[in-house]
Amino acid sequence: MRVLHFYKTYRSESWGGIEQVMWQLCSASKQHGIRSEVLTLSRHGGDIDYDGHRVHRARLDFEIASNGFSASALRRLAVLARDVDVIHYHFPWPFMDLAHFMTRVNKPTVVSYHSDIIRQRHWLKLYSPLMRRFLASVSRIVVASPNYLRTSAVLAQLPQDKIDVVPYGLDRSAYPEPSPEQMAAWAARFGPRFFLFVGVLRYYKGLHILIEAARSTDYPVVIVGAGPVEAELRAQVQQLGLHNVHFLGPVEEVDKVALIRLCHAMVFPSHLRSEAFGISLLEGAMYGKPLISSEIGTGTSYINIDGETGHVVPPSDPEAFRAAMRDLWEQPARAAEMGEQAAARFERLFTSEMMIGRYMQIYRQLAHHTVRAGVPVSAR
Repeated sequence: MRVLHFYKTYRSESWGGIEQVMWQLCSASKQHGIRSEVLTLSRHGGDIDYDGHRVHRARLDFEIASNGFSASALRRLAVLARDVDVIHYHFPWPFMDLAHFMTRVNKPTVVSYHSDIIRQRHWLKLYSPLMRRFLASVSRIVVASPNYLRTSAVLAQLPQDKIDVVPYGLDRSAYPEPSPEQMAAWAARFGPRFFLFVGVLRYYKGLHILIEAARSTDYPVVIVGAGPVEAELRAQVQQLGLHNVHFLGPVEEVDKVALIRLCHAMVFPSHLRSEAFGISLLEGAMYGKPLISSEIGTGTSYINIDGETGHVVPPSDPEAFRAAMRDLWEQPARAAEMGEQAAARFERLFTSEMMIGRYMQIYRQLAHHTVRAGVPVSAR
């Protein structure tokens, strides 16, 4: 069986949460007899092999409101769709919806519904008719948490029997193991206890809230990542005169693992629904760390259960976030217990094996339905 993933970016050039999920599915699917390929946009163009699967890179022509357009992607999708058994779309990406209809895709289709469209509300009014038609046309829709399914106005309007809940999962064995020297170097730099954030520095991550929460405390806060709002966050720290907030920028994967293993707790102050799940929050749980996040009606509160795996506080509330940090800081035994429960919840619900197994089941169900309808599945 052959599956084609289609999204505007991929891990070969971009390291966001959606790209991470796509990579895990592509890398593991061959163990299940499935050949995965990716069609994505790139400023470079040219196809490459990446971690054992083919990545077809159509040249990016231009972008409007973070929505990439590519004339060559239309041609590539039409050609590649002929030889695959299932097309796996990753939503949201309005150009993808348009490409689906323009190329007249006639194969089983699954959509991973990663997030509602939150920020571009004026564009959403124009896009909504196309979006509704696209979501109505696909074979299956997958959402990563029951929380998001309950709170999404878009998903509420769709037939519920075509929607599956498949939580994102991680494979700890795929993460590098830091050396004792690397662990010691980071511990010497930040001490035995610090709060850690890992992610792209975007508007919805709520890092301005975290910085305000760190005010009037001496808790070390380490921020890993880069992004569009980095300059204004650094300016906020400087304006407040804080010396306990440290920006590291991007780090190597092995250093990220070392920092997660060393930190006292993972902080995840995202305050808007654009944060649909939170992969780095899940990484914290995987390594047995207590978690602090905000209640925004998404998968963050499916990973982090208030009072069990950490604290869930109201969004955009620095005082509540500071109180949660204080509780974990002043009660290390309680923090350690919450970390143990976070790790146990990870093993119950969020392993890569569980996610991949469920997606493979969906692919086969779709392909089996097509076979019964008289269309043969590729033997390649």
